[in-house]
Amino acid sequence: MGDKEQLISDELVEAPRNVPTKEVAEKLPWYYSGGFLMFWGLLFFAIVIPLFYRLPNAMTMEDANKNVFIAERAYKNLYALSNIGVKLTGSKENEVDAVNFIVNELEQIQSVLLTDYFELEIDVSNVSGAFPYSTMLNMYQGVQNIAAKLSPKNSTSQTYLLVNSHFDSKPFTNSAGDAGFMVVTMLEVLRVIATTKKPIEHPIVFLFNGAEENALQASHGFIKNHRWAPLCKAVLNLDAGGTGGKDVLFQSGPNHPWLMKYYKKFIKYPLGTTVAEEIFQSGIIPSDTDFRQFNIYGKIPGLDMAQFINGFVYHTNYDLIDVIPRESLQNTGDNVLSLVRGLANATELHDTEAYKAGNVVFFDFLGLYFFHYTAAAGKSLNFGVAGAALILVFVSMWRMAAVSNVSTCHVMRWFILVFVIQIISFVLGLALPAVVAYGMDSIGLSLTYYSVPLLVIGLYVCPSLLGLSIPLAIYYHFQRNDKISTPYHVQLSLHSQAVILAVITIGVQYLGLRSSYIFVIPLLFYVVSLAFNLLTTLHDRGYAWTGLVKIGQIAPFLYSSYLIYIFIVVLTPMGGRAGSGSNRDLYIAVLAALGSVLSFGFLIPLINTFRRPSFVVFLLLAATALSLYLASSTQLGFPYRPKTNGQRVSYLQARNMFYEFDGTLSKDESGYLFNFQDRREERAWKGTRANLTGLVSIKSRCETHMMCGMPLYDYRYYQNRLSCKWLPRSEPIVPPGLTTLTLLSKTSVNATTTRFTFVLTGPDHMSIFAKTEPDVIISDWSFLRSHLATPQPYHIYFTYGIDDSPLEFWIEVTKEDGDFNVQSFQIAISGHYIKFPSDAEGLKFSSSFPSFAILAQWPVIYKSYHF
Repeated sequence: MGDKEQLISDELVEAPRNVPTKEVAEKLPWYYSGGFLMFWGLLFFAIVIPLFYRLPNAMTMEDANKNVFIAERAYKNLYALSNIGVKLTGSKENEVDAVNFIVNELEQIQSVLLTDYFELEIDVSNVSGAFPYSTMLNMYQGVQNIAAKLSPKNSTSQTYLLVNSHFDSKPFTNSAGDAGFMVVTMLEVLRVIATTKKPIEHPIVFLFNGAEENALQASHGFIKNHRWAPLCKAVLNLDAGGTGGKDVLFQSGPNHPWLMKYYKKFIKYPLGTTVAEEIFQSGIIPSDTDFRQFNIYGKIPGLDMAQFINGFVYHTNYDLIDVIPRESLQNTGDNVLSLVRGLANATELHDTEAYKAGNVVFFDFLGLYFFHYTAAAGKSLNFGVAGAALILVFVSMWRMAAVSNVSTCHVMRWFILVFVIQIISFVLGLALPAVVAYGMDSIGLSLTYYSVPLLVIGLYVCPSLLGLSIPLAIYYHFQRNDKISTPYHVQLSLHSQAVILAVITIGVQYLGLRSSYIFVIPLLFYVVSLAFNLLTTLHDRGYAWTGLVKIGQIAPFLYSSYLIYIFIVVLTPMGGRAGSGSNRDLYIAVLAALGSVLSFGFLIPLINTFRRPSFVVFLLLAATALSLYLASSTQLGFPYRPKTNGQRVSYLQARNMFYEFDGTLSKDESGYLFNFQDRREERAWKGTRANLTGLVSIKSRCETHMMCGMPLYDYRYYQNRLSCKWLPRSEPIVPPGLTTLTLLSKTSVNATTTRFTFVLTGPDHMSIFAKTEPDVIISDWSFLRSHLATPQPYHIYFTYGIDDSPLEFWIEVTKEDGDFNVQSFQIAISGHYIKFPSDAEGLKFSSSFPSFAILAQWPVIYKSYHF
């Protein structure tokens, strides 16, 4: 046999016996399959990544005469503001130094104001109040707000635009990014508008609030108490979950689509998606913003924007100006300046209720273009595209039957078989990454990608692509059909993917989720390519139809990979602060799987147009195996790095004192209460100097003691309490100040009710816990009365700012027999000395942690009483 005859014989052996030699010849050589995958990888790294991180050039003081946002000036302000230090509510840095800095900047703007065009009024106020927040009653006293109202000269408008951000800090961070970045952006935007001869129709209130990190207290105080608040009809809220990149629009409205019209028209560098809005509002993201307060308590619609890149430094001592490029300030500054001007001239601001008309679907494409349409229009679009897909798939099968001289039912029977296999592929594409995530977590190797994001590709993307490819590759290797050609069979797999996406679109839309658009985008482009193929002879010319499919999937691939990359950038650092109770690897795995299915769902079946699709399978297997090895057996898989990707370590240096009904001290203990922020917990410190001998879970205490008998700091400590651990220490902790609860009086209200009046003194962050005996109820108290309807034990989280007056409160308890000479209820208090240094023993302990540990710890006193 000659060489030519042997080659033809080999090709026929490779292909199923029923496949004609012509069809085998149409298939591309096997070694092209590697290039096929590489093309899409290069597309991602050459287009998506550069566009995602692209920032404009920063303007300098030399450009000041152009009346534009000057990043250099904003950067200088940020340097001064962040250098004040930790601006904790109640501290001198926050209540005096930061307030003085912002007021001085506002007064400087006032001095250069174009008085023929504008008026600027500055108001500094302190507010007190309370509102329920998560599991606690959030109470504040004397927290400060700085408001500056810029009005057009002789303005008669009674509707204002509100622009808000906060200047206070979490403990132990200079907060350059969160949210000093936005504070200086607001100052520069105000300066440019106030010194430029561009008119605005409505007054703009710039609110700099001084207590956002204490569960959104100052914004609540403004919206409930300030004289300008009732006239604020729309809000632009600015915050941060990271720093040093672009700003993202992640909440809008609600039910005010006109706002999105202005965003699209005026924003210079769009970035936002409905998916972010629905994920954020689901509670998956362990964060919140003042936008909630304006919506709930002020009924003010608006837009919520934030910095989000590099969340690893968020709320840490590495949130410094050093990690913020001037170009990032320019990006956000240009956006905010343009958007504020646009909204300040919005006719809708006169009567926003008249334009209340449902939610919107919104998203950007690679930061190049912004799409938005009403949810009603989205519903019609989704159902229309899904319906068109189903119709065209049927038309295609009818055409296959006609060309192949078989009945349509014959083609549909084969389609059903391929459809089942495609469903298996789809499920495996989603499930295999989750299996990897669960398996790695079960052996204590979670967060292996935390410092090396490329591992996400090998750990999750490649297994997803394996799931998508293996069932179809096996099927096409063994399928036998001499009536329907192999190219038609491959088309049937793509049709199956289209039907799956159409069904998902209909289902997700039925649930009312606007995020269903992410399934429509790849489906729409496939429908378009299928329609063109059907309108021409390409549909029936072997594999000729694949060209349009590949071209048509470029845009969906770019968008889907871009969108999922955004969420991986956001959620990866959040896995280091979401608490140890949840496996955040599953979130990343599911995201990567969803991105793979959306990006490659119409592409992976095309590997069967190559002569050896198994080569692709082996490549993916090799990449997965290599990544698993690197993640589990090398330093690459260790999550933490000093400064850039640290492990957050939160613990309290607690002194717990328990007093009985007769006033005797029954227990006095000292130790460290750990609230682990990530899945690895203390296992990450194995082999370091940190001595954790005696560390125990407090879960059993939570079953027998009110609030676990521990000074749980806030609602996050409470939510994670069953995962908290206690490390006793022999030397007593001496708090740096006094926290005292004094019973002022015990007064009988009637035969069954008695009022207890107390006064509480202590540091600027305190808590009160209360729980009654089974036969006793709290019938009234001086706190927010509606909070009594929540389950016991009660948690009153109390913070003061500029006003450190003692807190006086009363509680009325009711008991059927009226006997209050026996124990009726328990009260515990805790005083948190957040900015105070540790004692010698505490300093020795904290110094034993490894360099990658980012500590948030402080002394706290806890006292429990029975009355």
